[in-house]
Amino acid sequence: MHLLVGLGNIGREYEATRHNFGFLLCDQIIDDYRFSNQGKKFRSEVFSGEILGQKILALKPQTFMNLSGAAVAEAANFYKIPNQKILVLHDDVDVEFGRIKVKIGGGHGGHNGLRSIDEAIGKDYMRLRLGVGRPMSKEFDTADYVLGKFSKEEMAEVEKINAKISKLLGCLLEGKGDEFSTKFYL
Repeated sequence: MHLLVGLGNIGREYEATRHNFGFLLCDQIIDDYRFSNQGKKFRSEVFSGEILGQKILALKPQTFMNLSGAAVAEAANFYKIPNQKILVLHDDVDVEFGRIKVKIGGGHGGHNGLRSIDEAIGKDYMRLRLGVGRPMSKEFDTADYVLGKFSKEEMAEVEKINAKISKLLGCLLEGKGDEFSTKFYL
């Protein structure tokens, strides 16, 4: 079984914000693969399904970003899912908007959701870094930027990115990160 975790903040005021890119992608995957809603447990909205014959548990932690690690640890411990089978979907200001990067381990780069997960389970899980870029002005606060909503044009691009990632997700689940990245940019 794989654990797929979309990061975001709960509440209407955070919908369609850069920081909720992980939630948006998770929703796309849940819809595309017709995952079933398992209700609320592990401090999360929980969904289950299959991709390429592999069982997937999808989480949308309902703890706010800074406490995501507790939700991930509870689900991983309950189902005995090793870190190597955990994929976290998250926004990343260090990646240009419209770009993605696959990474295993490493630092959290100031991302509080990743910091919380690192503290709860360690760092050796897979991450899909969803680029949101940095604010144009150095005076603009990064926290305000990621909590800002995508523009209409950006949201259209996010929808295209999410659809493409969803179609290619099997590559990541099979451990083919390089193949996934190559196909994404074709």
